[in-house]
Amino acid sequence: MTLPAGWTARRPTLDDLPAILALVHASDVAAVGHPDFSADDVREALAGSPYVSPERDSLLAYAPDGSLAGWAYLENENGGDRDFLEVYTHPRTGLPAQAPLLAMTLARVAERVGELGLTTMTVRAGAIPTEKPYIAALRDAGFEFVKRYARMRRSLDGVPAAAPAPPDGVSIRTVDPADDADLRLFHGILDAAFRDTPDYQPRAYERWREWVDGQGSVAWDEWLVASVDGTPAGILQSSDQSLDDNEGWVKMLAVARPHRRRGVGEALLRRAFALYAAKGRAKVGLGVDLANPTEAARLYYAVGMTPAYEADIFERTVTTP
Repeated sequence: MTLPAGWTARRPTLDDLPAILALVHASDVAAVGHPDFSADDVREALAGSPYVSPERDSLLAYAPDGSLAGWAYLENENGGDRDFLEVYTHPRTGLPAQAPLLAMTLARVAERVGELGLTTMTVRAGAIPTEKPYIAALRDAGFEFVKRYARMRRSLDGVPAAAPAPPDGVSIRTVDPADDADLRLFHGILDAAFRDTPDYQPRAYERWREWVDGQGSVAWDEWLVASVDGTPAGILQSSDQSLDDNEGWVKMLAVARPHRRRGVGEALLRRAFALYAAKGRAKVGLGVDLANPTEAARLYYAVGMTPAYEADIFERTVTTP
């Protein structure tokens, strides 16, 4: 499938960041009522990673009048056999580019299958339930519904800069980014805690460090380690991805199985909320898999978070041409 007559496509560069951000914000407002993508999110996508590159894995589509009307790109954080595909189109002008961008990006996934020495690749895509044309395009392209995620949020109004004391026996500290052993500990807790979730794709420490080192900025004072009676038990990893919206973002929260239901997760969240509030953030957000067997959503409701919106995840497999 190709773009309609009069349309053009090219690979993006960092110079396209403002135009791409405006496009994505228009798409966000149409889908969820407000912008939900930051300049740092665009910058990270355009910078690529060890496993995807904008020169090959990202595409811009221009309408006949020369306006940017669509953007598609791939994400793959760990170099594994699952890509995540994103397609953004302008709500007024971009619909003709939606299915072609999806098809062209899937063709690129098929190329990647061979390049990575695989036989098949899983590819996922997300859609807001109200995005009916995009969901129809995904289904026409062979995608099937997998699960639903919630984008949760709460206001930090009135949250003090000093966190409440954690439960007895629980202590919380910040990670030491200069200490490789401490970062290995952090990664080890995260990796072990997520092993009992069906969608988790393990990432070796070295690959995880490549990903961390590739981030534009890391607020290390927001990366937390919790211990129970002196034993490392949980971590919280923040991200700067929502700073444009003055929002603290909890990227990862993990508690080792033997230490769950001890208040560790809540204590980590309360400490993070206090850190964000001390920096003047207006709110805090995170994403949660509503099918997560650890029932993480229940904890987030308990600390005052509510869904800002929900998104459906679709999946299909791709083989070499």
